[in-house]
Amino acid sequence: MGRRRSFFQGARDALPVSLGYLSVSFTLGLAARQAGMSALQATVMSLITNTSAGQFAGIASFGAGSPLIFTALTQAFVNLRYILMSLSLTQRFAQSGHLAQKLLAAFDVTDELFALAMKRDRPLDPFYYYGMMAATIPCWALGTLLGATLGNLLPQPVIYAVNVALYAMFIAVVVPPARTDTKILKLVALSMGLSGLIRALPVLGGIAPGFRVILIALPLSFFFARRYPIREVKP
Repeated sequence: MGRRRSFFQGARDALPVSLGYLSVSFTLGLAARQAGMSALQATVMSLITNTSAGQFAGIASFGAGSPLIFTALTQAFVNLRYILMSLSLTQRFAQSGHLAQKLLAAFDVTDELFALAMKRDRPLDPFYYYGMMAATIPCWALGTLLGATLGNLLPQPVIYAVNVALYAMFIAVVVPPARTDTKILKLVALSMGLSGLIRALPVLGGIAPGFRVILIALPLSFFFARRYPIREVKP
């Protein structure tokens, strides 16, 4: 399969993901404007960063006036899994592939694109992945731009509904695995409880949101990784 054909095949396969990104990033644009970011800032952010959890965490830190170091640390931790995903993904490229091709693909590794790419037969054509990137990145940025520019024109009840949809999206991500895995349910419940406790305590209530995420996520992740290690399944 030629590069051109692989590119357009990737773009076609990623079309459903692109439409989903358009709707999710609209909410991202709304959140960015409510946090005080301009439409240009929000759009550029989505052009160079394609991670809903990381961007929402960054917007929350920006809106709360958190120090940049806390925002950077939050981004590094929230997006840590993409390092492992990038390593796994680029291993599927042909061994003769250039380092520049792998770095370009690693620029836009998302859960959805990673899943689509890992379904392909080895070796994976980098241009197939570039096609998926070309289809999804503009939709992510366009949705953010529309949310940031048109959000103020929407009636307030609609904005409230869209904001609720954001939380529904995260619930949809967490609830299905939590229903079948009690470890995930324990982790989510404990994280929520600790977050509420820290906000309620007068001594800790003033902690920046970004630092609060780090303060809760790091020790809990370490504890659960040690308490419930993933056992290697031998053939």
